[in-house]
Amino acid sequence: MDRMQHTNHAKTWEFAEDRAFAHQSQALIEVRASAEQAGAPQTSAAQAELLSLMVTLTGAQSVIAVGTCSLVETLALLEGLRDGGQLTAVDSSAQGIAMIRNIFHTLEDETQTSLRAVNADVNVFLPRLNANDYDLIVVSGDAANYQATLDQAPRLLSERGAIVFTDVLARGGVLDAADRSEKTVAMRAFLESLEANEEFESTLTPDGTGMVIAVKR
Repeated sequence: MDRMQHTNHAKTWEFAEDRAFAHQSQALIEVRASAEQAGAPQTSAAQAELLSLMVTLTGAQSVIAVGTCSLVETLALLEGLRDGGQLTAVDSSAQGIAMIRNIFHTLEDETQTSLRAVNADVNVFLPRLNANDYDLIVVSGDAANYQATLDQAPRLLSERGAIVFTDVLARGGVLDAADRSEKTVAMRAFLESLEANEEFESTLTPDGTGMVIAVKR
């Protein structure tokens, strides 16, 4: 790929991001600003828009959001549910779960969606959930969330259920061979693990900081 193609790809990403940001709800804009002010980086607007659309594409009625201070992703999924179904947010961080609970408290009188926010480690919480009860799972945040959730996904997901992993390129770290940070190393191993996993069909997209969409076979 030559320099012109690189430039065009960058412009394409910027155009898509600006377009998605312009379409965000006021609630998403406010949540993003609040989270980033608190020092919690959020997913891109285009990625949030795609997550919301994934709820519609899969016809999901029961969604799990696994993350670490992943407020924009959680709210995007809630908006995708459109006053129906249930959303379970799982966050092992005290800061993240407090912020998510605040969002849920603010919106509980405005939505018919059943909301549940759980402060727990995914390795402890996910094994307690009923099998085949969930249509869509979205994973983000700490490196420990990814493989642990993938291991539980075949049991938790309904037939042809989907699981989405965001920030799989570790904010660009995976692209840098010299980067040996915890998240980058974990994402390299995770991508290899998922590619070898015969229980899912998956694809890697460049949305945001990298997104993998996988469907249960």
